Amino acid sequence: MGNALVFLLICLDYCLHSPMYFFLCHLSIVDICYASSNVPHMLRSLLGQGRTISFAGCGAQIHLYLIFALTECVLLAVMSSVRYVAICRPLRCALITIWRLCLTLATVPWALAFVFGTLRASLALHLPFCGPCEVVHFSCEILAVLKLACAAASADKVLIFAVCVCFFLFPLALFLLSSLDIVATVLCIRSAPGWHKTFSTCGSHPTMVGVFYGNAIFMYVGPGSGNSPGREKVLSLFYSLVSPSVNPVIYSGRNKQVKEALLKLQRRKRVFHSV
Repeated sequence: MGNALVFLLICLDYCLHSPMYFFLCHLSIVDICYASSNVPHMLRSLLGQGRTISFAGCGAQIHLYLIFALTECVLLAVMSSVRYVAICRPLRCALITIWRLCLTLATVPWALAFVFGTLRASLALHLPFCGPCEVVHFSCEILAVLKLACAAASADKVLIFAVCVCFFLFPLALFLLSSLDIVATVLCIRSAPGWHKTFSTCGSHPTMVGVFYGNAIFMYVGPGSGNSPGREKVLSLFYSLVSPSVNPVIYSGRNKQVKEALLKLQRRKRVFHSV
């Protein structure tokens, strides 16, 4: 509901029709789809309404989960680049206001995620699986499913590591480099109000990046990958439930323009009811 509200506000309020809010709108769509791909079945299982899933359903869950997770990884990196240009290269800021370029930058994460997610899911589902096919997880998480394969899945784990390097480590490195340049640029500002305004505007993005990338890297890339099922479940909950839920709060809760757009929407509703 929070992501849907952010999406609605950005679409309805003309003041929010800027590149950063355009990408935030895409992030809200990704979070809605991301959570919807596995949370309903997870809740159904936890409520004891049935803990079985068909092979086709499990494959679809893996496929959608990979597409939306990888899309968010690249999209966060794109948003970092847009913030970097807006703060550190203001003379080139006109480039990111070209909507054709914005559409291209928004299409690239979806296209890359669809290609790599489809390839990764198809390779995993073509493995031979032996009984009992009991996934020790809340949902059909890919690492938990690979443990059920009869054949050695070492090549698949290497491929997962390679995909994680491309979609996690490279975007994280880009984010860190741009953040360092942003901090250096802000420190050159002599006025304290300028410091406060810039850091309050950009502070939400590092928080979200830390939550999302940190858990994902520890899950798939770091020394914790392949850990106990209990730890995998906890980490999975963070980037499957916590991350999509807190995105609207982190990005919009302290944003003055979003608050004003919400007040405008409430006023329109009151006028409509009064008429």
